[in-house]
Amino acid sequence: MAESTARARTPDTQLFHDVFNASPIGIVVENLEGQPLFVNTAFCSMLGFSEQELRSKHCVDFSPPEDAEKDWALFQQLRAGSIDHYQLEKRYFRRDGSLFWARLSLSLLNSRSSPLVIAMVEDITDKKKAEEALLRHAAVIESSDDAIAAGTLDGIIVSWNKGAEKIYGYTEAEAVGKPINMLTPPERPDEENKILEILKAGGRIEHFETVRVTKTGKRIIVSLSISPIQDSSGKVVGVSGIARDISDRKRDEEKLREYERAVENAQDMIGVVDREYRFLLANAQYLKMRNLTREQVVGHLIPDVLDKKIFETVIKPELDECFKGKVVRYERTFSYPELGDRHLSLSYFPIEDANGTINRAACILRDITERKQAEEAMREMNRALERKSALLQSQEELLRIFVKNVPVAVAMLDRDMKYMQVSDRWCSDNSVEASELLGRSRYESPEMPERWKEVNRRALQGETLRADEDRWESGGSTRWARWEVRPWSNPDGTVGGILVFAEDITRRKQMEEELSGMIRKLIESQEQERARIGRELHDDINQRLAMLAVELEQLQDDPSEIQTRVQELQKQTTEISDDVQALSRELHSSKLEYLGAVAGMKSWCKDFAERQNIEIDFNSDVSSALPREIGLSLFRVLQEALHNAVKHSGVRRFEVQLRENLGEVHLAITDFGRGFDVEEAMQSTGLGLTSMRERVRLVNGTITLDSKPMHGTSIHVRVPLPSDDASQRAVG
Repeated sequence: MAESTARARTPDTQLFHDVFNASPIGIVVENLEGQPLFVNTAFCSMLGFSEQELRSKHCVDFSPPEDAEKDWALFQQLRAGSIDHYQLEKRYFRRDGSLFWARLSLSLLNSRSSPLVIAMVEDITDKKKAEEALLRHAAVIESSDDAIAAGTLDGIIVSWNKGAEKIYGYTEAEAVGKPINMLTPPERPDEENKILEILKAGGRIEHFETVRVTKTGKRIIVSLSISPIQDSSGKVVGVSGIARDISDRKRDEEKLREYERAVENAQDMIGVVDREYRFLLANAQYLKMRNLTREQVVGHLIPDVLDKKIFETVIKPELDECFKGKVVRYERTFSYPELGDRHLSLSYFPIEDANGTINRAACILRDITERKQAEEAMREMNRALERKSALLQSQEELLRIFVKNVPVAVAMLDRDMKYMQVSDRWCSDNSVEASELLGRSRYESPEMPERWKEVNRRALQGETLRADEDRWESGGSTRWARWEVRPWSNPDGTVGGILVFAEDITRRKQMEEELSGMIRKLIESQEQERARIGRELHDDINQRLAMLAVELEQLQDDPSEIQTRVQELQKQTTEISDDVQALSRELHSSKLEYLGAVAGMKSWCKDFAERQNIEIDFNSDVSSALPREIGLSLFRVLQEALHNAVKHSGVRRFEVQLRENLGEVHLAITDFGRGFDVEEAMQSTGLGLTSMRERVRLVNGTITLDSKPMHGTSIHVRVPLPSDDASQRAVG
């Protein structure tokens, strides 16, 4: 009977042995001391050790200390009988030192006289990596300031991130389950349906600018990028989109154009530099005086534009004082290409950013050559009078004649402060006739400050006194003057009275203050524009790169999908590269610089049409080389016009004609879309008409606009071409 039982159990024992070694899950039998007694083939493969090597180890040797500590604490409870099994996710060491994640299920076998422990080990590394990738993906979406949402093909919202709550005002509970067109303004009833039709067909919406309505009813301008969601078979099952609030950016763009126009038309030379002494701004007068283009100045260091020696010895030390918070003023002679030496009055104003840090300096340069020449003539006359006083029968009379005719504001007074002579400029500046002053005392004016009387007394004692800027209140308003008071002498050398030289600089001071404030706002707008570009790079490009990195990491963990997914990853990489290039081209068109205006405009139209999925019919018969300023102006007008047309016309085909006729270049941009009311548009800045008009005006051109509701729009620009000798620097 015993012999029969032994024969009956032998196959069962063999069966259990086969199952033990064939199991894909690692199995270990241990004693109550945690020493392995039996290990199966799967567990040996997981760790890379032989069965004999594993049986010589302890269970805590398989894992890092922090994981082994948790395992051993539970093992002690099992051995004490307080629990009969437990599960734990922990890491294991491979033979090569690498780690992998596994789920440990451990049970007590106490049916034997000597209880044993059986451990089941399942490799869950891929699962853990997928969970981590999913968490990173969710973190990217939740941390984004953009509105990120997903919806069904019927336009019902199914997901809604924190950025969407912030931008639109609806909480996730309020938005999920609602139609997405609750955000669409009433005057755009079909817009959302058209978007869904494009996505159902597998298309994408890239950077589409439109208007949306928040929970409070506020209208905001957003940039939308929407993509279809496909299942494993490629079928479109939903949509996902990113919306960015660009309302502030649009307002900042208009402010930037306004400030640039104001500074551009100033008669003084105006520039703005940063702490690296790099030009951030140079107005038309500055470029004209230097006979340079904007591209040759803006973005370049001062020593690369001006004389390096003058920069090191004069400009840099004064700018360094300005960056310490001081307003610096000085005068110096500079040489200009076409005008020669000119004497300038320079004023440097520190510009603070939003944090109060001085990172910019505004430089205002005023040509005072004529004033300096008049002053020098006066000084030379005084020197001549002093040298020849013994030969003159009437120095006083000669001085009277000179004072009367000198082209600056001068008054001659005797020792009793009575007017002996005044120049015509003195009369015009003070709105008086000479007959009203001559023979009368200067002290008859009730507004004469005591400090000026002291100046007069000191001048009568032989001193020469001057002030570059003097402020006083007159008639309820503030006035500024630059003045000099010096004695004049009789033939016997005694002081006969004083000469007063005065220049009313009130308007100049007002302009300086206005320009300083305006330039500060300009720099703020430039910083906001840079911040906008930074946000686009961070929130769009950087997040898409992060998502691409997640997908590449998943692909690394599962190499079997390389063949099926590499084409899609290449497509995503190409799209990111195209968007970066498009952003770069909007800021600076290298094709305009290297191909010339005509070829550059044609190339830009082709690229823009591909990005916007539109058709642009570009025709040109221009054979002359266009000067750089004209080419750049036409190029920017073309960009503005086509951007506006794509956003507002409602059509996908546009015509661009560039032609030359009778010494003029003509640019026409036409669409056959919905059109608009011209008079209403001219009162608004929404279509960028003001920007286009200013650009054309700066090259002495004209721009006409023809549009009617539902009858299309045509923009026609005419710019006169300069003679050959005036167009040596051309762009094509």
